[in-house]
Amino acid sequence: MALTQEEILSDLAEIVEEVAGVDAADVQMDKSFTGDLDVDSLTMVEVVVAAEEKFGVKIPDDAVKDLSTVGDAVGYIQKNQA
Repeated sequence: MALTQEEILSDLAEIVEEVAGVDAADVQMDKSFTGDLDVDSLTMVEVVVAAEEKFGVKIPDDAVKDLSTVGDAVGYIQKNQA
């Protein structure tokens, strides 16, 4: 069963909090990973790997560069989840 947008956002916020040390409450759809949440490129790779494992999706490198906001990532995961 596919996860809802809210479920993906909640789970992704937990990942970002665990990997990047950002308060999960700050991880909102309109927030930029680099500009608002201060997630650097190396940490972003860790977030992507954790998200791939959590959601069972593959996020290719060329797609990662297009995931500038939390909403972009949630949308990608929702669209590509099994």
